[in-house]
Amino acid sequence: MPTEARLADGIRLALTTFTTAPVRAGRVDRAAAGTAMALAPLVGALLGAVLGGALLLTGALAPPLVAAVVTVGLGALLTRGLHLDGLADTVDALGSYRRGPAALEIMKQPDVGPFGVVALVVVLLLQSAVLAELAGRDALTAFAAVVAATAAGRLAVGLACRRGVPAARPA
Repeated sequence: MPTEARLADGIRLALTTFTTAPVRAGRVDRAAAGTAMALAPLVGALLGAVLGGALLLTGALAPPLVAAVVTVGLGALLTRGLHLDGLADTVDALGSYRRGPAALEIMKQPDVGPFGVVALVVVLLLQSAVLAELAGRDALTAFAAVVAATAAGRLAVGLACRRGVPAARPA
């Protein structure tokens, strides 16, 4: 596959995986997925720029805590809550004390258990508290911190997808 086509497919896959951007999905294969994972931090930086701008704009109109909560909510909306769903599923499985296939089965269930709910509440409160603190700082610091944090979160996904990291399921 030509490099331009693989890059285009990777960009589309990264955008449709990590955001709700209305981008038409392209080819999905191993090459496109590898490119998408390599581009994930860039998509995170773009998302962080949107969220950083929202924090600053909302912070100019409302108290820092309100700006922070709006920004956290916007982040969840712009990512379909993908990271929140994964967190809840993971914590539910870990909290079950089950191993292997039984833990994976818990992660596949559509409902959220008590461990997942507590994890979500703690994470959303912590994110809001950190953003409220940032909203009280100078604009450049707050914006850069949100961009860096959002990009770093997507970098972690790419690291987890690298060769040598075993998949949860052989398939």
